[in-house]
Amino acid sequence: MDDIIDTGSTMKRVLEDIKRYNPRSLKSCVLLSRIGRRRYNIKPDYCCFDIGNEFVVGYGLDYNNKYRNLPFIAILKDECYRRNA
Repeated sequence: MDDIIDTGSTMKRVLEDIKRYNPRSLKSCVLLSRIGRRRYNIKPDYCCFDIGNEFVVGYGLDYNNKYRNLPFIAILKDECYRRNA
């Protein structure tokens, strides 16, 4: 359902919106879960990997429209995005 769950605000909203249609069941699935920044008590039903607070790219995740096409998930070094700030 989502690529990454971070604070949980997007997942919370999406699940609430879908629940208004009274589905028989509803499961959430994410590729990556960043637990350290969670603001809402939301735990996906299915998760491939838990990650820390590092900025990740690849496999569809990008930074400044770069790295999206990597066939793997990687941690972007701080100097790659801090110099553009």
